[in-house]
Amino acid sequence: MRIGICAVGRMKAGPERDLADRYLDRFAKAGPAIGLEFSGLGEIAESRARSADERRREESRKVRDTLAEGAALFLLDERGKNPTSEEFSRAIADLRDQGRRHLVVVIGGPDGHDPEFRKAADRTIAFGAQTWPHQLVRVMLAEQLYRAATILSGHPYHRA
Repeated sequence: MRIGICAVGRMKAGPERDLADRYLDRFAKAGPAIGLEFSGLGEIAESRARSADERRREESRKVRDTLAEGAALFLLDERGKNPTSEEFSRAIADLRDQGRRHLVVVIGGPDGHDPEFRKAADRTIAFGAQTWPHQLVRVMLAEQLYRAATILSGHPYHRA
């Protein structure tokens, strides 16, 4: 299964980007052995619409336009469920085992996701109840994808 990330907003060069890239590289190397392929990270420019509702709708439309036919969709959103690393890994493995070919994990813009887009998602996931800076969310997602690959392969990186 091909796994990609779609992020609203651009990430500047710096230590956060370097760390996210490091974990994504690790995931790209660890995933193929267990049937997971990293298909890359795409960035979508933040909307410049006047209202938050318009920005959410426009950004969600742009993300939808990038999705492969039949792609599973995980949205990162503060209203989502807060899974453990094992639960996150199992959700990915379940999609893979059901024969899904694509999964896209979406990091929304500053105003979040359009409510209709949230309803269309296979899962809505939160990294806790707190709000996190966009740069740190990318790092946390990259690390969790790598961790998922290690959990599913039985690698000792994840110790609970």
